[in-house]
Amino acid sequence: MSEIDEGLISGESVVLRTEKHWIAPLADSKWAILALLGVVALAWIKPTNPDGILTFIWRLVDLLQLGLFLGAIGSIAYNIIAWRTAEYAVTSLRVRGREGLLKKRSTDSLLSSVADVQSKSSAIGRSLGFGNIRIVTASGSSGEDTFTSMKGVEAFKKAILEQKVAQPSAPAAAAPPATAAPSAPAAAPAPAPMDQLSQLAALRDSGAITPAEYEAKKSELLARI
Repeated sequence: MSEIDEGLISGESVVLRTEKHWIAPLADSKWAILALLGVVALAWIKPTNPDGILTFIWRLVDLLQLGLFLGAIGSIAYNIIAWRTAEYAVTSLRVRGREGLLKKRSTDSLLSSVADVQSKSSAIGRSLGFGNIRIVTASGSSGEDTFTSMKGVEAFKKAILEQKVAQPSAPAAAAPPATAAPSAPAAAPAPAPMDQLSQLAALRDSGAITPAEYEAKKSELLARI
C-alpha cells in the first residue's frame, strides 16, 4: 500500500492517481550527466605517456575523474529511485503529493482551500504527455504547491476542479426565530353580580344614583344570574 492510501481518512477516496514522467530523472540529473561528459572529455584528452610534472597533474586529474564519476552515478541512481517513488493523487477531499527520498516532501491541500490551479507544459511536454502544475490555496504564496514533470497534468488539473465543484457548500445560516408579537393584556375579570349589587347600594346610599336607577340596575343584574 502506498503512502497516499495509508494517509486516507474516514470517508475519503482516491479519484485520480498519477506519478512523475520518465523525463523527470533526466531533468533532475542534468548536472550529473554533464559531469559524466566531463569525465569522458578528460579521458579523451589525457596523454598516453605523460612525464615529468605532467605525471603528477594527471594523477590529480584521475582522482577528479573518479570523484566526478562516482558522484554522477550516485546522483543519477538517487534521482531514478526518487522518480519511481513519487506519487500524486486527487481525493474526494484533498490534493496529495509524496516525493523525494532523503529530503522527503509531503503535501496536502484541502480542496475547500484551493483558490487556483495552474498547469504549464512546453511543446515537448505536450507531445510526451508531461508538465508542471501549481496549486494556489487561500493562504496565498505560503500555501502554494508545485509538482514538476507530472504525467497527465491536464487530467490532474481537471480532476481537482471537478472535485472542488462537487464539494458541498456551507449550509446557509438559519434565520432567527420570529419574535411573537406582544399579546394584549388580558381584560380584568368583571365583578361578581353580588359585588355589583353592593356597589350599586353604596352609590344609592351616597346619593350618586336615585332609588329608581338602583332598582333598574338591580333588576338587570338579577336577570343575568
